[in-house]
Amino acid sequence: MAGIGQALEQDPGLPYYLFRNEQAMVHTAVAFARASNRLRTLACTTSIGPGATNMVTGAAVATVNRLPVLLLPGDIFAQRHVAPVLQQLESPASQDISANDCFKPVSRYWDRIERPEQILTALPAALRVLTSPSETGAVVLALPQDVQPEAFNYPEHFFQKRVWTIPRARCDSKLLAKAAQWIRSSRHPLIVAGGGVIYSEASQALAELAAQTGVPVAETQAGKGSLPMTILRNSAL
Repeated sequence: MAGIGQALEQDPGLPYYLFRNEQAMVHTAVAFARASNRLRTLACTTSIGPGATNMVTGAAVATVNRLPVLLLPGDIFAQRHVAPVLQQLESPASQDISANDCFKPVSRYWDRIERPEQILTALPAALRVLTSPSETGAVVLALPQDVQPEAFNYPEHFFQKRVWTIPRARCDSKLLAKAAQWIRSSRHPLIVAGGGVIYSEASQALAELAAQTGVPVAETQAGKGSLPMTILRNSAL
């Protein structure tokens, strides 16, 4: 990962954290994204081989839980006349498959950057997925060892700061009215609070609803912490 290492050294504005285990690194990034209400994420990078495959479990966790994390594993040489690197894993049956293909079934977006200019389309697509509440999860951009140090004349505007706005979907009025009707006619209603309560910052609204109606609240794994424990105890009673 000499290419990324040089970039980090040249740009002091990008903080770097050294991890001793790749899987723990991705789990940390997943926890960071969740604690940030999916508004921030970390990029994790490794070399090709076992370092990359150690991130697969964390990628699956991120994708299943709809939590954004950017993975930048090194990859096999795009130019095939170069000898394999240390611990490189590839398929003897096909020179187009590497260890990074393991990420495909556990990622929301996957791409192998075989030419530096491909970043111009791959990076915006990756950020679109990372910032989408419905599509977000693990995003993998595999970076071949020999492509990382290549120079390319990128347009200046490509590196300008961009602010991504996360849209908040509004409930359909007819569905909302039907849900209210079901709650009124139910003898033992129960509110199941999921991760959407946290990510949409609706904890206060949920607390007020539970207090006014007396409807008990249960939390899913993603919804843990959506309400203070005192309110959950009172609603259970």
